[in-house]
Amino acid sequence: MTSKLAAAIGACLGASGVILGAFGAHALRSRLEPRDLEAFETAVRYQMYHAFALLATAWLLSRNAPYASLAAWAFTVGVAIFSGSLYLLVVSGQRWLGAVTPLGGLAMIIGWLLLALAAIKQPA
Repeated sequence: MTSKLAAAIGACLGASGVILGAFGAHALRSRLEPRDLEAFETAVRYQMYHAFALLATAWLLSRNAPYASLAAWAFTVGVAIFSGSLYLLVVSGQRWLGAVTPLGGLAMIIGWLLLALAAIKQPA
């Protein structure tokens, strides 16, 4: 992944996170069970954390840090699976999607570990 793409994905995740957070707070709050609203808010929160992580990763990519591209992909896949499965679970009521969510969390953890390697291994 290039630094431009990582930055663009991070920025889009940030923008859509704000939109989804506002949607959850205003349109869904009165329509969802507390458990589902909590899941939705968790999805938004982790999406926002990883939007910032992708922006940091983009910076390391611009410095040609090894592993940074893999970290960016892991964050992107992690958000898609983790937050995406929670969003779908809440709007569809399909509880089986909760079994998929930890795979996204695992991808996020891998992304953070790869980001640490990228920081350590970046050229001086």
